[in-house]
This record gives sequence, C-alpha cells and structure tokens, in this order.
Amino acid sequence: MSGQAAPDGQRSIFILSPGDRDPLCRAAQEAGWRAIGARRATDAPQRFLRSDAQIALVDMRGGTAAKLIAPLVPAVDAGGCALVVLVDPAAVASLPQLFDAGATHFLVAPVTQPLLQATLASAQRLVERLGGGAMQSQRAQRIRRGDALYWEMDRDGAGLRLSESLARNLGIEAWQPTPSTLIHRLARNERKAVLNALEGMMQSGRPAAFAHAVPGRPGNRLVHHLRFVDGTVAADVEWLSDAQDQDVASRDNLTGLRSRQAALDWLDRRSGLPTTVVLLSISQFDRMNAAYGQVVGDALLGRIARRIEQIVDAVAGHAMVARIAGTEFLVGLTGEPAAAERATYLARQLIEAISRPFSAGDHLIRLIARCGIAQARAEDDATQLLRRAGAALADARQGGGEGIRIFSAEKRSRQLDADQLETDLRLALHRGEIGIVFQPQYPVYDHRISGVEALARWNHPIYGPLGAGILFGTAERSDYMLPLSAHIQAEALRQAAAWPSALSNLRLSINVTAADIAQPGFMADFLGQVDRSGFPRSRLTVEITESGLIQDVDAAAALLTALRSEGLAVAIDDFGTGYSSLAYLKGLPLDYLKIDSSLAQDIAGSARDRIIVRGVIHMAKSLGLNVIAEGVETEQQLDLLAREGCDYYQGFLRSAGVSSPELISLVLQG
Repeated sequence: MSGQAAPDGQRSIFILSPGDRDPLCRAAQEAGWRAIGARRATDAPQRFLRSDAQIALVDMRGGTAAKLIAPLVPAVDAGGCALVVLVDPAAVASLPQLFDAGATHFLVAPVTQPLLQATLASAQRLVERLGGGAMQSQRAQRIRRGDALYWEMDRDGAGLRLSESLARNLGIEAWQPTPSTLIHRLARNERKAVLNALEGMMQSGRPAAFAHAVPGRPGNRLVHHLRFVDGTVAADVEWLSDAQDQDVASRDNLTGLRSRQAALDWLDRRSGLPTTVVLLSISQFDRMNAAYGQVVGDALLGRIARRIEQIVDAVAGHAMVARIAGTEFLVGLTGEPAAAERATYLARQLIEAISRPFSAGDHLIRLIARCGIAQARAEDDATQLLRRAGAALADARQGGGEGIRIFSAEKRSRQLDADQLETDLRLALHRGEIGIVFQPQYPVYDHRISGVEALARWNHPIYGPLGAGILFGTAERSDYMLPLSAHIQAEALRQAAAWPSALSNLRLSINVTAADIAQPGFMADFLGQVDRSGFPRSRLTVEITESGLIQDVDAAAALLTALRSEGLAVAIDDFGTGYSSLAYLKGLPLDYLKIDSSLAQDIAGSARDRIIVRGVIHMAKSLGLNVIAEGVETEQQLDLLAREGCDYYQGFLRSAGVSSPELISLVLQG
C-alpha cells in the first residue's frame, strides 16, 4: 500500500560516469548499496544534493579530472560526505592532485567486488567520523531518506508499495495500488518506455531506468532507477527539471537552492517591477543542532529545502527559491503569485510543510517556521526589499497566531492592532473601504465559469487589503456584524444585477451569517432586498456557515425550507470546520455542500486524509447534494476531487477573487 516506510539500512551512493554508469551502478548494487547514477557533470551537483547519498563516486578514467570532480567538491565538503575517484592504473601518479582537489578515497580499475566493498566501507567510516559517530550518521541518513521517492513490487508482481511522498506527488490514492495504477497515472505516450524498461530488466537481470513527466507539474520529470531487491523489482525515484540551472556558483552548496548572491541579483533585475518576497526562518534550530549534532542539522536543511521547493512549485510555479542565511530561506514571487493573498497562502503552506515531523529513525524532530512577507515599492532595490521582509519576519517572531507578517507596499507592517481595527471598521463603510470581489466557480470537467461567490475585502488605508477572516473577526468583536453583512449583501446584489447578458447564466452565492438568521423578520427583509436589486431569485444561492447553523438546527431548517420555497438555492458553507453532525446535515433542506479549503486540500495529503475527504463527498452525493470544493490550488487536488465525485470548485488554481469588470472580461474570453 502507499505510504509504507522503506527500510533505511541500505546506504546510498551517487555515481558519476560519462561512459560506464550502468555497470558501475550494478556493481554498487551487488555490493549492497542503493545507487543513483548520472552521465553529465553539468547537473551532477544538483542531483547529488537531491539524492540521499553521503558518498559520491566519480569515474575519472579518460583524463577528464577537472571537468568531473570540480563541480561536486563544494557539495561534498558542505555535507561532510566522501568523494571516491576511479582512475586507470596509468593515472595513479595523479592521485595526490586529485586529493588536493577534494577527493577522499580512490579506486583503481578494473573494479572488483572486494575492492569496491572495502573502499565504500572506508568511505562510510569517514562520513561517520565527520558526522560525530555512527549514530549521528545514521540519523542524518534517515532524515535524508525521510521524504524519499521510491516503490517496490510484491513478490508476485500484483501489488505495489510506494513511499508516501511518491504517492502524493503522483496523485495515487489507492489503498492497495498495483503496477498498472502507477502506469495509468502517466501520459499514454510514456507508458511504453516503462514497460520496455521493466521487461528489459526482467530478461537481462540488469538495472534499468525510465523517466516521465510529473502529472500536473509542467517542466518537471521523475526518473525511476530500477533494481532487484531480494528477488523483487524496486525503484529509487529522483526529480529532474527541464529548466535545470547549470551555474554551480549561483547555488548553495549544502541545499542546492540558489545562493544569497543569486537571490540579490534576481531582485536587482526586478527593481521597479511588481515583486513579493517571502522570507522563511526556522525557529530555535540551534537547539536542534546542539541536541543532535551538525551533521543531522545539515541533513535537515537539505530536507527542508526539498519541501520548500515542492510547495513553491505546486503553488507558485517557477519562483526564485534561495537559502540566504543559516536557517533563512527566500522565495521571490512575480505575477499573480505576488498578490498579498496568494503570498500569504504560500507562507501558510510552507509553515505547514516544515511543521510535519522529520524522522531521524529513533527520534521525530519537529520544527517551527515563521514567515515575513514584503511587497516591493517602486523605489526599493534588492537590499531595501530584503530589509523590509526581514522586518516583517521579526514581527512574525515576536507575535503569536499563525506566524506570518506582511509589509505591504506602504511603509507599515501589517501586524494588526485589533483595537484600532474595531475603531476603523465603524468608519470603513462610510469611507467606501469595504469592497466586493467575485471568486469564479467552475465545473470540474469544464473551463467555463458557472457561478461566483461574493467575497468581502477591506481596503484598509494603512494595512492594505484585508481578507474576510480579519474583517468578520473584527466585526464580531465590535458588535458590528449586522450592518457589515447587510452592506455586503446589498453591494453584491447591486453589482450582479448590472452584469451584461453574457453573464445571465451565472449563479451568485451570498453569505448569510448566524447573526442574520437570528434577526426577526430576516427572511422578508432579505427577499425584499433581492427583489429591489433586480437580480433573479432563481440564480441566487444563500450560503450559511456550518458553525452558525449548529446554534439552532430547528430554526435553521425552517428558514432554509422557506428560502428554497421562494426560489433560492441553499448551501452549507465551510463544511469540515465546525462540529459536523451527519444527523443535522441529513435533516437540513440543502442544494449544495461546500467543502472548506483546508479539507479540500487534504485530498492530496496522506491516505488517511484522502479517506476522510472521500467520505464527505460520498456522503453529500448520497443525500442528493452538489459538492463544491473551496481553495483548490493545484491540478493534483482538482484531479483527485473530480475522481471522487466533486461537482464544482473554486480557488487560486483558476482565479482569485476579481472585480465585476474583471469577471466580465473572464467570461467574454471564454
């Protein structure tokens, strides 16, 4: 089944050989090592850092010493690893120069099993001594292997065991996957190569490999290194990128991310252009180093870098990702991902990814991250923008909550003063600061917009755009919910009623709060407001939050029944965030169930997460409800939700909230 842990006793070796890669990999595997092989020197440092290997073997036969060894040395030195060089007998005299260049061990051709085993054992002992002992080295190895991608067939070839990370990246949610499950996740034109590689290895007994595009991740590929393990077929899988940066000097030697200088150069080139910087810091990492040693800390930084890369790739595409200090990482955003809401969402995803435990074998290591976000001003150069992001990060460290602070294009930080917000809200309606945006909703199998949800935005004069969470939280504390809700409903209806005929098929969803429901005469007042606006009742959906409904189920049921009898549709919003009850859900007269974004995003998580989401969707469908998923951010999430029966979705994958003119443009463009 997917998600099963692999044994970590087998150590890994990275082999670089332009002409003899496969035989050397086969020899290493026969010696009991997991081998990752490469032919090109240009991307070897990146592939070495992304593997879990602590030993690199470089084939120096043919007189290509400087060309092959030089790019790998910084990465080997930074990670406390060993570098073995393979030379011809005639080149033994050059070994002192190779040791000066960074080699730690050597092999002389031809390679025999006893000689290879002895050399690799010696190299492993060096790694352990550099890391403070065998225990520390084993912990580092387990951490490096913690997010590894791999799979293994059952002995009869009928079942497949995948690492949880590989299952997540390929969107495989089957509880008991088979080899055909894996093959059918690939594009049709890539399946034949998989079958040929497997068949060739079965016939020859020699290791083989195949590569394919990653579903929903343009520009990225995975390569599967096939091998036999105890008579069964297994594979170690590594990431490849079509856009691999070949400039080793611009990379951080420990993590393989861009270096601080490369990040500054990138920001300088963006001077005067819309740019957002997300600065992430790991809290109290020095304590972890003191407890486990630097070699474990270095291994952790490598795994943190891989998690950051995967989250950024899924949420923001080809962004700048760099390690700029010991435990500080920078993500540079442009275009749509640079918007405040999108950057904040990315920061939340990064913090969540870092908070997932890292396994060190005998220990689970838990880390906490904080994020500071800065949006560039016209006059900012790279240093100024980075300084402002650092100030926001300092705010995040001092404050509580989710650990995120924003410096908008204005000077002040968006560290919010709750008391001041309550005062400001009472003036916001009169100043016209509360605006409406419409987030498009799409059928899961269609690219045409079918409806929109009206969302409130507070365009604060100091803090910039504030989302609905802060707005409604402030309104609840200041007892200002009713005037705010009435304003939002009226403004959404007014704008929607003015849409051109091209939008005449769109449904409009408006949120109704628990405070609204509790008001005597709410239904008559609300229907009167709808009719005065001129927007058709038949195209209007009322969304009521799950937490609000629970306060009085009977009253809520009566109200929803009456609204539906007047031609409106009814949805339960944010399902999955409150104390869900199958009994009250079954008793309410609903048309739609909206899955909360946190629950919808879990569809791409662990097997247990997927089972929960699947259960919610199937339950709703069995009650005759249409299901709308909120907060869909990736193609993988959409694909999995669609397969489980979700009907509609909304989220940054297709569009954030847009103004009425922008919505009209989206619809007219098709």
